[in-house]
Amino acid sequence: MKDIAYYNGKIGRIDEVQAPITDRGFYFGDGVYDAAMVRNKKIFALDDHLDRFYNSLSLLRIEPPMERSELAATLNDLVSRLDSDAPHMLYWQSTRAAAHRKHAFPAGAKATLMAFAEACPLDRHDHPYKLITVEDTRFLHCNIKTLNLIPNCMAMQRAVEADCDEVVFHRGDRVTEGAHSSLAIIRDGVFCTPPADELILPSITRKHFLELCSRLGIPSRIAPFTVDELLTADEIMILSTGSHCIAVCEVDGRPVGGKAPALLSRMQQAYQQEFLEGTEK
Repeated sequence: MKDIAYYNGKIGRIDEVQAPITDRGFYFGDGVYDAAMVRNKKIFALDDHLDRFYNSLSLLRIEPPMERSELAATLNDLVSRLDSDAPHMLYWQSTRAAAHRKHAFPAGAKATLMAFAEACPLDRHDHPYKLITVEDTRFLHCNIKTLNLIPNCMAMQRAVEADCDEVVFHRGDRVTEGAHSSLAIIRDGVFCTPPADELILPSITRKHFLELCSRLGIPSRIAPFTVDELLTADEIMILSTGSHCIAVCEVDGRPVGGKAPALLSRMQQAYQQEFLEGTEK
């Protein structure tokens, strides 16, 4: 198939598969999701994404729709049906149930599972991002990959209207993350990333870059940093599943970064190589 979708055992094209109107994801956002890149019909870093998915389910007290091994088999079966070996984004989500609208958890209801895959090339590494800063007013469960993304959507729309590519969320002076990515900086040869607490999503790419630093002998530091430290960093990095690592050239109209291009390029190329090797035929 050119694209593929799944809902509770039904498989078809994205515009064919339907979910019931009583799915709690529609009226409560009562669910979690994850997404991974696919190349050559192979899912990159699936185990890491499943770790985060099942942790998010646990934190929201949602009983998994199926065992981990069964879910992995289901997702691999879906991408095996794609017509193309080109990069695709695989998205899946589970909601608490399809049930009548009541705020309390419905007793005995079974969690739903939805998934789809569609063509999605990686963002270009030779196109640095422009960012805007936005006060982070989201709730204190950002470590759970929930469906509740309205503040992210509103912030991202502000970025689009400012002709920018992403957002720098900050709580007071502390930088947290982007609207749909994680943030890191390079300062004095050290890769710096915020701690994975309740204020940020535990990014898979962030985790991989910390591991990459260890393998390459690049110093790293996990600690909060301020907006001013971000603006004066040698490099600012956008990390995400769909872009891997993108440099930042501007924040709020102010030129930034560009002071450690060799180190940044080394990390970008090393991670791209990992992705290519991990999705070889």
